[in-house]
Amino acid sequence: MSAPAAAPTGTHHPRFAGAVHVLNPGDVAIGTRDDRLETLLGSCIAIVLTDPRRTIGVMCHIVHARTAPATERSNGAFADVALERMYTLLRARGITPSLCEAYVYGGGNMFPHVFRNTHVGECNATWALDALVHAGIKVLLCDTGGQVYRRLGWTIGPARPDVCAVTV
Repeated sequence: MSAPAAAPTGTHHPRFAGAVHVLNPGDVAIGTRDDRLETLLGSCIAIVLTDPRRTIGVMCHIVHARTAPATERSNGAFADVALERMYTLLRARGITPSLCEAYVYGGGNMFPHVFRNTHVGECNATWALDALVHAGIKVLLCDTGGQVYRRLGWTIGPARPDVCAVTV
């Protein structure tokens, strides 16, 4: 079995006081106050977890809202792997995941001409929300669905994440 992929490393950017972590599909990253977490979403889902004081934040970029097959147990593109990796990172910092608060973004229908009813983005969003409820994590904001890409960014601190629609 291969070792889990490393979380993206942060780089410093002059606009932000801390490190900037840009997540690609399957990535999970953790940061502290003033670090920035960013990603771009279509049908994928991003979950952001933070302690109530907003001193720690962790984000994932989920592609597949289902249990990873045995050959992919270290692949953060799968929802169960990403969420468990988030919990592990939080615990390593002394944060109990069930005491965190969450934001959920993405889950768009990027092919509305093909999928008129249930689509992969909706399945991803439903999985994420169900998993958070099951873990006892309070969801502060859920911005899912629609037919747009979302650019998501959060500078860890008191303000909520920024999200904007992106047209292609």
